[in-house]
Amino acid sequence: MIAPTGSGKTLAAFLTAIDSLFHLSTEQPAPDRQTTTRILYISPVKALAADVQRNLNVPLAGVVAGRQKRGEPEITLQVGMRSGDTPSAERAKLLQRPPDILITTPESLFLMLTSKARDTLQGVTTVIVDEVHAVAGSKRGSQLALSLERLDALLPQPAQRIGLSATVRPVERVAEFLGGCQPTQVVNPAAGRTLHLTIEVPVTDMTDIASDPKTHSGAGQRIYLALH
Repeated sequence: MIAPTGSGKTLAAFLTAIDSLFHLSTEQPAPDRQTTTRILYISPVKALAADVQRNLNVPLAGVVAGRQKRGEPEITLQVGMRSGDTPSAERAKLLQRPPDILITTPESLFLMLTSKARDTLQGVTTVIVDEVHAVAGSKRGSQLALSLERLDALLPQPAQRIGLSATVRPVERVAEFLGGCQPTQVVNPAAGRTLHLTIEVPVTDMTDIASDPKTHSGAGQRIYLALH
């Protein structure tokens, strides 16, 4: 999925998977639901992963509030994060009670697949790879491609892979990298940006600067251009 930064492609990638999670949670209440991660979000940038974790809690809270208004059973989806900075105590909690949505990095995914933590990934149905252009064609990308194949080997059926990028070239090659041996579909709608230009000046009349009482003798004048 290719779209400009800030257009909502990350949330769009989560929507279908989150909807499936709510349906599953309705059919299988929390005490009976298998404790396994269903959605795996992989970010090559740890700071970006932390932002996604914060921003994801807002729409999830909105869905919960909407369900409460309709009188539907209360369902809370757990979001967890694992990276190289995650304390060992927190990693142990993720192992004992896997979150429904796990946010991680390519390196941490590799470590999980080579430890007991791989058992918590046996229920993954969706894998979202953000900023896919940052790893495609690199050593990190080779490691990630291997990890994705190893993950599929744990699953009853291959997980759906969704790659996100604001700008990536060549599109077909990166899609092949993401899909491996599976067919891929590119979503790349035409998107243009409308610029709103505002000009702000510190004087009332630019043709009569000297007589303007707001100006100071010898002070330079500036023109501010603000693009929205």
